[in-house]
Amino acid sequence: MNDECDDVPMSDVQVEACPIVQIIDRVAGKWSVSILVAAIRQPVRYTELERSIPGISRRMLTLTLRNLERDGLLTRTVYPTVPPKVEYSATESARELYGHLTGLLEWAERHRPDIIEARERYDALVAAA
Repeated sequence: MNDECDDVPMSDVQVEACPIVQIIDRVAGKWSVSILVAAIRQPVRYTELERSIPGISRRMLTLTLRNLERDGLLTRTVYPTVPPKVEYSATESARELYGHLTGLLEWAERHRPDIIEARERYDALVAAA
């Protein structure tokens, strides 16, 4: 595995946090969340994902699928048909992660008005300075 943590000198805290940051970056990425949500519902095919995720390129979809499979969050099943049928399914780890993502969504919805208010206060202070 190419580990970016090995590429630069870091403090002990950075070394400890690096793998965690890498995982969070992967699962919280713009495309990863959409793919995982689709695969949680039911096994999904590449073309279904491509159509259901606005703005994703084929290259980015392919890379994200490979990375999620590599991380053990998706399984790829190839059916011996002509043309081959390929489906992606969420693993148990992905299902557990989904529970945490929905918790984060609930938190964001609950605190959205507070965050909007805080941003407006901050922007007003910056504009006045």
